Amino acid sequence: MQLIAQMPELGRVGPKQLAALAGLAPFNVDSGTFRGKRKIAGGRKRVRDALYMAALNAVRRADPFKAFYARLRQAGKPAKLALIAVARKLLTVLNAMMRDRKPYLQTKPT
Repeated sequence: MQLIAQMPELGRVGPKQLAALAGLAPFNVDSGTFRGKRKIAGGRKRVRDALYMAALNAVRRADPFKAFYARLRQAGKPAKLALIAVARKLLTVLNAMMRDRKPYLQTKPT
């Protein structure tokens, strides 16, 4: 409910723009000799908080998101970075669901 109320753009804009609106898009913080770090910033805090909590739940219970999180952790990514990546993936899936007006159909792994 929080996402629908706080993000009327859901289903109407692209995934990169939506991630920036939610504060989940990585922005570079290159200054002087400081290069290479990307941080999420700005956006709508309530939406970001709701997506973070949903991502925590998804990595524990939803198989596709659990596998995505595990793959990122195996690649050596920090836990919080992997959770934010899951939150962004959740937002992308929700955006596609709203755009296409279709429910989420989880595919069974073979």
